Amino acid sequence: MQTTLDTTVAFEGKGLHTGALASAVVRPAPADHGIIFRRTDVTVQADVPALWNHVIVSPLNTRIENAAGTTVSTIEHIMAALAGCGIHNALVEVSGPEVPILDGSAAEFVLGFLRAGIRRLSSPLRVIEVRKPVSVQLGDAHATLTPADTLHIDFEIDFADRAIGHQEKTLNMSNGAFVRELCDSRTFCRSADVDAMRARGLALGGTLENAVVVDGSAVLSPGGLRHSDEAVRHKMLDALGDLYTAGAPIVGRYTGHKAGHAVTNALLRALFEDPDAWGWAEADAATAARLPGVGVRMSDLPAVA
Repeated sequence: MQTTLDTTVAFEGKGLHTGALASAVVRPAPADHGIIFRRTDVTVQADVPALWNHVIVSPLNTRIENAAGTTVSTIEHIMAALAGCGIHNALVEVSGPEVPILDGSAAEFVLGFLRAGIRRLSSPLRVIEVRKPVSVQLGDAHATLTPADTLHIDFEIDFADRAIGHQEKTLNMSNGAFVRELCDSRTFCRSADVDAMRARGLALGGTLENAVVVDGSAVLSPGGLRHSDEAVRHKMLDALGDLYTAGAPIVGRYTGHKAGHAVTNALLRALFEDPDAWGWAEADAATAARLPGVGVRMSDLPAVA
C-alpha cells in the first residue's frame, strides 16, 4: 500500500549553493499526492511537483520548476531519503529556493523520517516497471535502465585525485540497503574546484563539515572519510533521489558511469518517451517486499546520524 509520514518533521540549515539559512518542513499527505515541494516564501503558485518533467538543467544539483518559474534546488538528498524510507506521499514546505544541505548526506533526513514514523494508507501502490533497455550518453558519462525484479543500482566513477580515484559499487536496494549502506555518504568536491564554483555563485554554503573536500591524495574534511568508497556511495545516493522524480518507485536496474544529475534526468526522459520501455504495475506482495524502505528499522541507521 502507499505510505506517508505519521507526523510532521522539520529540518534547518544552510543551502549548499545559496549559503542562505533554510528550513524544510515535511508533512504527511494523502494517497496519490506524491512528493510536492511548496515554497512558503512565495504567495502565488508556490507548489512544485518533484517530477522528472519539472527538472531543469542546473550545475551540481537537481532543481525543479513549475510553470510560474518557482524553483526549488538541491532536492536530491531529501528525495533519496524519502525513496530509501519507502515514503510515497509528502508535502515538503521549504522557506526559500534551496533545501538545507545539513551534513551533506541524507542521514539526518532519514533519522527525522524514522522518528516521525511511516503510516500505511488505504490505497494500493503502483510501481514503474522497466520493460526494455534504455540508455543515454552525455560526453563520457552514460547511464542505462534495464529490466530487473527490483531496484538495483550499479555505479562507476573515476577521478584523477587519488583520494577518490576509480570506484565502483553494486547494490540491491531492497530491505533497507539505502539506509544501511548509502544514506550517510556525503557530497564531495575537489579543492581545486571550490574557487571556480564560488565564482559562479555556487557552493556558497559549502564547508568542510557538509562536504568531503579532497586535494590529490588528501581528504581535507575533519575526520576523513566515513567509507573508503564514500564518493561512489554518494553518487548512488544522488541517483536514487533523482530516479524518484519518476513519480513512483522504479523496478529495474540502473547502471551509471560518471553519471550525474543531468544524465539521470535525461535517462528518465528517454524512458518515458518510449511507451514500450516502461509500464505501470500494481505492487503485489512479492514486489512490494523488494522495494527500498520496506522493513527499515532505526537500528539500520549508521551511528553518524
